[in-house]
Amino acid sequence: MATHLITGAGSGIGASVTRALLERGDEVWLLARDAGRARQLAGAFADAPGTVRTLVGDLAEPERLSWAFGHQGLPGELDSLLHVAGVCELGAVGELTPKVWQATLAANLVAPAELTRLLLPQVRQARGQVVFVNSGAGLHAHPQWSAYAASKHGLKALADSLRGEERGNGVRVTSVYPGRTATPMQEKVHRQEGKAYRPEDWITPESVTRTVLAALDLPRDAEVTDLTVRPGG
Repeated sequence: MATHLITGAGSGIGASVTRALLERGDEVWLLARDAGRARQLAGAFADAPGTVRTLVGDLAEPERLSWAFGHQGLPGELDSLLHVAGVCELGAVGELTPKVWQATLAANLVAPAELTRLLLPQVRQARGQVVFVNSGAGLHAHPQWSAYAASKHGLKALADSLRGEERGNGVRVTSVYPGRTATPMQEKVHRQEGKAYRPEDWITPESVTRTVLAALDLPRDAEVTDLTVRPGG
């Protein structure tokens, strides 16, 4: 039985990955922003054959994660740390406020960095893997996407640096770059763009999940560093 910690388990890709790991009989720790949300997440996956545990910490306030974890029990080791949560707010550079920039960078970049720092000893103990579910925006920036793309470009830099630093400790690091995926975030993006949302036009969360699992299941003599997934058809 492997042990994993995942962010963003409440919906979309995060929920799909969580379900898939639990169906294997694994132990999955779900990060929740508060105790109420932790209870909701635990209940949502209570029927799965694996073991669900929760950890409370708000990604919107990464500077408080260390304090929050200091008051809770943590897993002894982690076979994988999966960063899936993220926020997205579109807008032109000439219109985005510092509040939007700070909130986006906090949740999408600073929080994954701090979460990794705090849990790296457990990942090292298991010679495990850190997976960053990034975005196509982490490779190419388009108009109206500056804050989100900047946070995701930064996330790629974080992953690349971490990979080089932790290779000697047996830790693998993978970045996954999905194109547009049929998730609640994508529906929100379409509203911001003023476009009709047709989930059938985009990748399913389950397809991205299969990509993540392929990276986790790769034999130890190899490492997938970067995977790009695009809508087909």
